[in-house]
Amino acid sequence: MHADLLFTGGPVLTPEGRTATAVAVTGDRVTAVGGDEVLELAGPRTEVVELAGRLLLPGFQDAHVHPVPAGLELTQCDLTRAKTAAESVAAVRAYAEAHPEREWITGGGWSMEAFEGGTPAKELLDAVVPDRPVYLPNRDHHGAWVNSRALELAGVTRDTPDPADGRIERDASGEPSGTLQEGAMHLVGRLTPPATPGDRLAALLHAQRHLHSLGITAWQDALVGDFPGMDDPAGAYLAAARDGSLTARVVGALWWDRGRGAEQIPELVERRRALSDGRFRAGTVKLMLDGVAENGTAALLDPYLDRCGCATANRGTSFIDPGRLPAYVTELDALDFQCHFHALGDRAVRDALDAIEAARGANGPSDTRPHLAHLQVVHPDDVPRFAALGATANIQPLWAAHEPQMDELTIPFLGPERAGWQYPFGALLRSGARLAAGSDWPVSSPDPLEGIHVAVNRVAPGGTGPVFLPAERIALAEALAAYTAGSAYVNHLDDTGAVRPGALADLVVLDRDPFAGPPEEIAQARVARTYVGGARVYAAQGE
Repeated sequence: MHADLLFTGGPVLTPEGRTATAVAVTGDRVTAVGGDEVLELAGPRTEVVELAGRLLLPGFQDAHVHPVPAGLELTQCDLTRAKTAAESVAAVRAYAEAHPEREWITGGGWSMEAFEGGTPAKELLDAVVPDRPVYLPNRDHHGAWVNSRALELAGVTRDTPDPADGRIERDASGEPSGTLQEGAMHLVGRLTPPATPGDRLAALLHAQRHLHSLGITAWQDALVGDFPGMDDPAGAYLAAARDGSLTARVVGALWWDRGRGAEQIPELVERRRALSDGRFRAGTVKLMLDGVAENGTAALLDPYLDRCGCATANRGTSFIDPGRLPAYVTELDALDFQCHFHALGDRAVRDALDAIEAARGANGPSDTRPHLAHLQVVHPDDVPRFAALGATANIQPLWAAHEPQMDELTIPFLGPERAGWQYPFGALLRSGARLAAGSDWPVSSPDPLEGIHVAVNRVAPGGTGPVFLPAERIALAEALAAYTAGSAYVNHLDDTGAVRPGALADLVVLDRDPFAGPPEEIAQARVARTYVGGARVYAAQGE
């Protein structure tokens, strides 16, 4: 039988390395991998792709991403390119002037390091948008910048208490200053106009085109559910799955409402049934255990330090009661749900591993494949527990580099010992842990090649050092495996993630072979072609 698609002139990255030079695809599957003998499968209707030394590899998979909010933000007030407070304010002014019809100014993506202490003031927004409410989450979506009009509409005053899971930043007189942290975001976020179903579908398809252009063929959406200020993407996925416009393979992580307990589990079972259709499956539950280190809400075993290096009373926030978490996870595991934990601080990581250990003890071995995302601070005692429990480390490599948010807003408040426990990719691999990888887009760039660059170099793309914790660097092949086979594993897409006969033909052609160049140039590579099930879903100009 002749192949429908033939790649030749490799190299080809297979589980055995880069020894193959040709791949044949028939229908949606890889049918042969090897050398010149594969060329015998060419027929009169076979499409032949000359690799000419460019690398062919499995499609990338993002194990933790938010495409619909990312797509929506790209069409709203996008602050991701602003580097300073002045640039951020100018971008808000320009957007507001260009959209006088908008009742609210929404969007986001601002950087904490652009503002003194990472907390922008409402007066900056009042000066450019005095008459309409403004609600702008920062790039990590753990804080929001609001103006006076938004606070007024929400009824937030000096007398408003902080919610249990958040904090209203206040000025010296006790007045809300314009930044809302974590659960306090919801005080205003709940009032923002929801996107229409058409808006959400358009955002999904816009995001999908962008992800395909980066070689991403599958992903796990890390928040499918109702979350103030972030629309539920479930309807968009179902619509796209049913009309065939969802070309990626997607796993939805159903949001665990952290204000409720086990009574929501039957609802999650019903949502899993209702939301699994075509290329979209919703068999995962997302449990957000803590916040982020930059605003002091990542859950730590020992207190944060102050600017003088002294211990404070703050050990971060546990959004889900650690005492009840093991029972929740045990019940979810027994119902064959995968658990996807947001665990950033070392206490949150330990709580997640303890819950998995409890589930394993109660239910015995299972194939639910729990994974812990972010893993900024991991106590050395907990590193070997990942392999022992079969818990996958879901890393966001792009964050593991020196940059202002790390150097100014994180390291000083962790102290030297804990700062050395950050993003321990190398230690996890050496302990036998399985790595998956993702971006958390729109928190940071979804480009896997940029993340791989940092995982290998521990320096930001385009940066020149110093290297961030050099012992935690991993090899290029290991980083690629995290973005392919590792993420395919947590997505239960076992017939993807590798170029081998019988696997689905989810494939990527790069414009070069990054193994042939220096590690410092990995991020310069670009995607030339992307295929899902043998169908081309992206081609660069000139391809």
